[in-house]
This record gives sequence, structure tokens and C-alpha cells, in this order.
Amino acid sequence: MSMTQADGLPLPSTWRPLRLQTLVLLRWLAVGGQVIGVLFVAFGLGFPLPLLECFALIALSAAVNLWLVLRLGTSHRPSSLSTASQIVFDLCQLGGLLALTGGLQNPFSLLLLAPVSVSATTLPQRAAYLIALLAAVIASLLAVWHLPLPWEPTERLVFNRIYVIGIWVSIVCGVVFISAYTNRVAHDARQIADALAATELALARKERLSALDGLAAAAAHELGTPLSTIALAAKEMRAEAEPGSDLADDVELIIAQAARCRAILAKLRNLGSDGGDPFAAVPLTDLLAEVARPHEGRGKAILFYYERAAGPPPVFQRSVGLLYGLGNLIENAADFARSSVRVEAAWDQEAISVSITDDGPGFAPELIARLGEPYLTSRPRDPHGPDANKPGGLGLGVFIAKTLLERTGGRLAFENIAADGHARVRIVWPRGAVEAPIH
Repeated sequence: MSMTQADGLPLPSTWRPLRLQTLVLLRWLAVGGQVIGVLFVAFGLGFPLPLLECFALIALSAAVNLWLVLRLGTSHRPSSLSTASQIVFDLCQLGGLLALTGGLQNPFSLLLLAPVSVSATTLPQRAAYLIALLAAVIASLLAVWHLPLPWEPTERLVFNRIYVIGIWVSIVCGVVFISAYTNRVAHDARQIADALAATELALARKERLSALDGLAAAAAHELGTPLSTIALAAKEMRAEAEPGSDLADDVELIIAQAARCRAILAKLRNLGSDGGDPFAAVPLTDLLAEVARPHEGRGKAILFYYERAAGPPPVFQRSVGLLYGLGNLIENAADFARSSVRVEAAWDQEAISVSITDDGPGFAPELIARLGEPYLTSRPRDPHGPDANKPGGLGLGVFIAKTLLERTGGRLAFENIAADGHARVRIVWPRGAVEAPIH
């Protein structure tokens, strides 16, 4: 099944905005390191370098920091464009300092990778790649245009051109690797975080519904006693009232409404009898019938097959995750099925298995190995079916089901059992992982 923002669940975000405080703190660290480095080279080592120009660039970076803090505040979360602009400024400022102090011959030229790393982990892919391209351009310019590396005035330091080219190649390779690999890893991490948040929301919603059943039953129990007292008092009043009087009519109305209230309370008491209790033990056959029941009226036949060779069906300890996971898989099969869904269960002394098969177009073959990842379109719609124009789904429902069922100890496998599709999901549990203890 597909879960989208319309379901109240988040879609994957391409980036998550940093607080301005984080960017400001990184820039202050850069400013402090640059000041210490310039002062150490000039006065600690005694090498001549353009102090005025260097400190002008460092002061510009500090001024930008102060301006941002005073205008926006440290708790502000800048847009992706604003964040990218700040990183571009930091990259150009660092390039200017390196140009004044030897270019790529300066060992601190490696710091060109720092802004690229920050952008790759925090910005959308396009912005991260543009900043990586800018870093490569700045490294190329520094390779051919820069002031001499600060050194002893009486000595002439000459670097072989091949050595400088090697530094340029290493920096460009680092830029490419960081921008591509780190950005991809960060994007996957954000997807997983979003999908897990969606899973928690789904579980919380199911738990709230289960809690309502218990609350309703408790309320019915507490209200039963005073309602019985009201009914008893009304019957005594009816015996004393004159037949046909206004008081007698009012008493009959009270008795009738009390009876109606008792009928309503009886319904509330029975809300948990059809599977609302998340801690009740239930046979596997009843559990599968329960989770399939909401999907039986959708024009698709849901057929059950049980292998009883190993004795009576195992008794599962009911849990919200188990109900939601199995329900998601059956709903997904019913969505894609042409006419029927086949639910098979088998068990022996060691393991319990459940297979859910539909007669739809099946999983996309190139994606079977990746099924269970969040936000992955799992399979196409039937091109000849009534849902041909609908999208195939984001795969979040399969991710949620897989995550929840694996938490119960199950292992899932996805396959197509026919050349024209017929998707099958098979779940296998070790018998001891889910079977309820017998008292």
C-alpha cells in the first residue's frame, strides 16, 4: 500500500534545515583557527605574509557572523538557499586566504573539503553538487594563481609542477567523493528517519484505537451501577404514580431511556471482544481472518488455506505491531490483486509461516532485492486493470509492515511466483518467538 502525506505520514525530505547557531559556530571555529594560523606563521615562525589582507578577510567572516546573529538570532533556521549562500561565502573566503598564502602549496588547502562536507550532509543534492563544483573551480584557480608560500626570505622554495598537480587531483577527488558519497548516505539516513517516524505514528494511532476499546469498556462498567439504581428508583416511582398522570408519563420515559442507556453500555462492553484487546492470545487462523476482515468488501476474494498436519493452529500473543504488519501486507495485496488474494499458513514443531499471494502484476523484478526500503515504488499497477492510471505507491507501507513483523521475530521474503506477476510475501517466525504460552 502507499502512504502519503494525505494519510498524515511524512514524505521523505531532501534536506533538513540547520539552525543558524550551528553555521555561526562553525564559522567562529574557522575564524579562530585562521587567526591562530596567521599569527603563528607571522610571529611564531617569522615568515613574511600579507597580514593586512589576511586579517581583512578574517574580519569580513567575523562581521558576517555578527550581522547574521544580530539580524536573525541563533535559533533561526535558514532556507536551503540561505544556507548554500553562507557556505559559498565560507568557501570563497577560505580560497582568498589560500591565494594569499601559497595556494595549493599551503598544507591547509585540504580545508577546502570542509564546506563541501557540510553542504553534502545538510543541503539538497543539486545545491551540494553546485558547491562541490565551486570548490573544484577554486582549487583549479589556486593551482595557477596565488602568492608565494610564506617561507624564509633568504631561501627560495620551489615546488615541482607534478607535485602541485597531484595536490590538485587529490583535492578534486576528495570533493567528488564527499559530495557524492556523503550526500547519498545522508539522504538515505533522512529517508530511514522519516520512515521510522511514520512507523511510530502508525503504531501510536493503532494503540490509541486499542486504548479506546478499553476506556469504553471501563466507562460502561463504571456507569452500569448508577444506571441500574436510576432504573430501580424509576420503577418504584411508577408503582406509586397515578396511571395516566403527567408524572406516570415522565417515569415511563425515564425507564425507557434507562433501558436504552443499558443497551448502549452493552455495546461498549463488547467493543474489545472482536480483537480490540492487544494482549489477548488468539489462534493464527483467527488472527489472519481478523486482519483480513476489513479488506473483504473491496471486490477482491480473500481465500484462506491452512496446513494442519502438525496439529492445532499455533496461538499467537496479540500485539499492535503484529496486527498492523499483517494487515498492511493483506491490504497491499488486495490493492494490486486482479480478483483474489490467497493467504496460506503452515506450521511445524520449529517454525510458523504465512504466505500472502495476489494475482496482480507482481513486483518489479529489478526492485525485488530492495523491497522493504522506505519510499521505494514496489511494483506497477496492472496496465489493463481499473487502477491503471494510479501510481504504484511509495513503498512506505511495505517498510512499515516489514519493520513491525521483524520486531516480532519474523523474517520476510518477496518474490513473483509466475511469469506474469503474482506477487508473494512469505513471513516465517521461529515458533517460540510469537507463540503464546499455554496456561
